[in-house]
Amino acid sequence: MTDSKYFTTTKKGEIFELKAELNSDKKEKKKEAVKKVIASMTVGKDVSALFPDVVNCMQTDNLELKKLVYLYLMNYAKSQPDMAIMAVNTFVKDCEDPNPLIRALAVRTMGCIRVDKITEYLCEPLRKCLKDEDPYVRKTAAVCVAKLHDINAQLVEDQGFLDTLKDLISDSNPMVVANAVAALSEIAESHPSSNLLDLNPQSINKLLTALNECTEWGQIFILDCLANYTPKDDREAQSICERVTPRLSHANSAVVLSAVKVLMKFMEMLSKDLDYYGTLLKKLAPPLVTLLSAEPELQYVALRNINLIVQKRPEILKHEMKVFFVKYNDPIYVKLEKLDIMIRLASQANIAQVLAELKEYATEVDVDFVRKAVRAIGRCAIKVEQSAERCVSTLLDLIQTKVNYVVQEAIVVIKDIFRKYPNKYESVIATLCENLDSLDEPEARAAMIWIVGEYAERIDNADELLEGFLEGFHDESTQVQLQLLTAIVKLFLKKPTETQELVQQVLSLATQDSDNPDLRDRGYIYWRLLSTDPVAAKEVVLAEKPLISEETDLIEPTLLDELICYIGTLASVYHKPPSAFVEGGRGVVHKSLPPRTASSESTESPETAPAGAPPGEQPDVIPAQGDLLGDLLNLDLGPPVSSPPLATTSVQMGAVDLLGGGLDSLMGDEPEGIGGPNFVAPPAATVPASLGAPIGGGLSDLFDLTSGVGTLSGSYVAPKAVWLPAMKAKGLEILGTFTRQVGSISMDLQLTNKALQVMTDFAIQFNRNSFGLAPAAPLQVHAPLSPNQTVEISLPLNTVGSVMKMEPLNNLQVAVKNNIDVFYFSTLYPLHILFVEDGKMDRQMFLATWKDIPNENEAQFQIRDCPLNAEAVSSKLQSSNIFTIAKRNVEGQDMLYQSLKLTNGIWVLAELRIQPGNPSFTLSLKCRAPEVSQHVYQAYETILKN
Repeated sequence: MTDSKYFTTTKKGEIFELKAELNSDKKEKKKEAVKKVIASMTVGKDVSALFPDVVNCMQTDNLELKKLVYLYLMNYAKSQPDMAIMAVNTFVKDCEDPNPLIRALAVRTMGCIRVDKITEYLCEPLRKCLKDEDPYVRKTAAVCVAKLHDINAQLVEDQGFLDTLKDLISDSNPMVVANAVAALSEIAESHPSSNLLDLNPQSINKLLTALNECTEWGQIFILDCLANYTPKDDREAQSICERVTPRLSHANSAVVLSAVKVLMKFMEMLSKDLDYYGTLLKKLAPPLVTLLSAEPELQYVALRNINLIVQKRPEILKHEMKVFFVKYNDPIYVKLEKLDIMIRLASQANIAQVLAELKEYATEVDVDFVRKAVRAIGRCAIKVEQSAERCVSTLLDLIQTKVNYVVQEAIVVIKDIFRKYPNKYESVIATLCENLDSLDEPEARAAMIWIVGEYAERIDNADELLEGFLEGFHDESTQVQLQLLTAIVKLFLKKPTETQELVQQVLSLATQDSDNPDLRDRGYIYWRLLSTDPVAAKEVVLAEKPLISEETDLIEPTLLDELICYIGTLASVYHKPPSAFVEGGRGVVHKSLPPRTASSESTESPETAPAGAPPGEQPDVIPAQGDLLGDLLNLDLGPPVSSPPLATTSVQMGAVDLLGGGLDSLMGDEPEGIGGPNFVAPPAATVPASLGAPIGGGLSDLFDLTSGVGTLSGSYVAPKAVWLPAMKAKGLEILGTFTRQVGSISMDLQLTNKALQVMTDFAIQFNRNSFGLAPAAPLQVHAPLSPNQTVEISLPLNTVGSVMKMEPLNNLQVAVKNNIDVFYFSTLYPLHILFVEDGKMDRQMFLATWKDIPNENEAQFQIRDCPLNAEAVSSKLQSSNIFTIAKRNVEGQDMLYQSLKLTNGIWVLAELRIQPGNPSFTLSLKCRAPEVSQHVYQAYETILKN
């Protein structure tokens, strides 16, 4: 008899009857009763009143009955937490049961009961099950840890379950390894900062060994975990790829896509010259092609992923064009996706094949598909120049069919072809004009109007054509109105005498009779341009247009790299990063591809791992509320408060006090004593008359080399390093370095736009830092930054900003804003940019100060591999404002006594011991602020070795 009988309604007093049956002595009757209870629960009846009676049935050896009771428990434990505690003893007992199935069942159910009161009772049984001799129990317990972590994360950490989970990665049973990896990945996703999956070559080796033997879903967990690992070099990447490649022939498409994800990610690290790289490309194509023989839904997911792969590495599938040809019985969503990939793979070698296919599609019955096919022909023309002529003649053939929607799509794409190949195919304009009357879609009408306006001089009756459109101006869509306004202004500039009335008419329609602000504004701009300066109007409106790029719908490179890391997940189907569609953003970590091996040899940027910060971690740059980063949106309203471009040296710009209140008023709210006495600028009167010129002024300091004012050569400048990678800033890449030239500090920046949109409205602000560094002027990017454009900027800095001791001392946290967003990064500035030009101490003063500074403030350092003699060392250091006060020769050793002064008035005294012929020097530093010494030593190293 089937189980349907349990769902039929019974007599009244149902609960009472069930209660009696549950307490029956007969096992069979009990089981029947529990089945009825579960059936009632399934259809939504409240059977929670039977909780104690059902719990009593737990004491049984019958596995089926136990499963049913556990099912009931999971459902009602939340609403009856006090009653659920009754079941705890049975759980604890079941975890000791000789039957591993019952032990696993108990631990699985415990994990599903989300009741805080019970969780602490479950720790002991869970600990035993994690160490159970049966792998089935261990693998179930591993998943239970992740569930428990979701309920009470602190408890799991205190009980040491995470360490036990990590030990399970080395388990002998592959399924236990897979579940441990799955549990750790789950926990790590909800706590991105915790370094739970501490992957190293040894643990990776264990995972790869387990990969061959576990179930398909276990393989997916392990492959996803491998994808989060960054190999230390290309050899390790290659060895992992070799061991993952066999997964490509798996029957489960999810395993195939996870393997593809790992290979795509690690290929970044392989050199393209390697034989193995070519072999891997060849191996990736067949599994992707095989995915396309599955059912339509799976095909669609595969195609969305292939779309990403083709954008990143078109060479993988370049010979597989035929598999993307559309079949007559494909659903529309598969057809459209295949079409997209065909265009991406189109090249000179296969364009004839593709065009023949597309022409065929354009005669299909499905309207959406036909439109996309016609567009595809246009995109092929733009992508493969050699095929443009053939594409245009194909489009003309399609226009002759007079099918309305085909004609309209053809006109839209021909407009783009004109933009890509000016003065080449304009002979077809006459054919296009014949079809003017049939256009009823805004995009097609707008395209046609653009063509008429752009080529008005070649069309005799251009004014009549545009006048025809103007009659129903108010009924047109905004897109058409804007296009019509621009086209008539172009026509007027080309044929001013014949079209004066027409232009007057359209300008008054756009400005006086329209309530669309975009249209009105454009109308007023044209009106003012034409009335004030017709020549300028001609230059603006009839300017030469940039050629359109071949692939306008490519995914932005930084986003594409992120999506490649999410192959086989929803993100790869939506083509959006998880942060765009996952609610609350919990556990959403931005992933990126590993850097290419070639680039890993370049100089390390200070951003990679500042001293004092753990490797792989950047100094925090999260602005607290009320922080100096303040409201970044107001950044572009004016220069920062600390605007006078002061170099805090003895040469102060005191002659003209632009702020009225002098610097004291600016610094008035500083706590006393920060940074020493030099933080308040000297009164204007102390500036010698000859130095009223800008900083470092006049010829006086060109010749006065003895007085310790820096020479014109300027101090050492480090090469620019990547401070903000495009990956982290929506396409904005910032490289930079710091310089000090004749008393003024500047930050030299190189901004590159790697996004697909124009960037404008740049501004910059610094957080409080150890030496008060702040921008002395706004960040000025004079023109909008177009895609793939780079601009070099030198931002003057001063040291009158707010002071706060940073860790490390030379850490600078920066916020950069543009029209897209605000981005934060931190960098380490070299201390020598703060060595001022009047840092040469008097000899007597030097001796007195050296004795005065306590001996425990002295620090000794070794400078190795520096084959310079004392003269060269002295002159090299002098150019960076480290001044030699005296030189002695003691027992064949050259002793240089040197002094330098920081912008905040701190003096550092140095003794440099040089043994001729020995490339190692001994540097002793004395300073009242000993924490500066380490950074001064680094400055010595940097200057002497470059």
